[in-house]
Amino acid sequence: MSEPMSVYVYAISKDSHPLDLDGVKGVGESPGELHAVRAGSLCAVVSEAPEDISVARRDLEAHHTVQEHLWADGTILPLGFGFVATDEGSVRAVLEQRAEEFTQRLDELTGRAEFNVKGVEDENAVLRAVLEGSEQARVLNEATRGGGGTYEDRVALGQLVSQEVQRHQEALAGEVLTALRPFALAEKLTPPSQQYFVNVSFLVDDDRAEECVRAGQEAAGRLGEGVELRVRGPLPPYSFT
Repeated sequence: MSEPMSVYVYAISKDSHPLDLDGVKGVGESPGELHAVRAGSLCAVVSEAPEDISVARRDLEAHHTVQEHLWADGTILPLGFGFVATDEGSVRAVLEQRAEEFTQRLDELTGRAEFNVKGVEDENAVLRAVLEGSEQARVLNEATRGGGGTYEDRVALGQLVSQEVQRHQEALAGEVLTALRPFALAEKLTPPSQQYFVNVSFLVDDDRAEECVRAGQEAAGRLGEGVELRVRGPLPPYSFT
């Protein structure tokens, strides 16, 4: 007897979901056929787990494509990339054991979507804003221009600029969050990084989605030159499952 095949799991939905999977490819170089594993009123969309799965663009895009295709037709709980179960029986067992929890979460997410907001600021724009906002930074910048000033001046300038950049970007993030939080039922805020001064996902009712996008556009217009606000959505509720 052959051993059960491990399966890659994309999402959980109610059994009433249309599950139109025609023409959709899963993960792996030679993707297995997408199909449903059913248990009671729930189902999970799976394919045979490939041996060659990797955190590469091909597989990440395939993973999200399956989820977004399913989500366009009904509410799903999208699983994180790389979720592999031992076999279909173990998937069925989890659906049975956690049926009440999954059903409740699917009900809570029905009619809602995720909007991801990322803020990016051009490096030169950041420096300009810091120098315009800090007299001390301007003085030290002038003193050290062209290799001038003392070593202590250069260290002091570096420390001051770092502090002022953080303060400046916290202010930008605060403005974005203040503008968009009124539309959110929930949020997941990622700590700021060198790349993004704000990175946040909001869960938004479908009937407030247009308002949310419009508020994001208006906030972007107030942030000034060299600042870009990227609003993606509506998306499956990746951050809220």
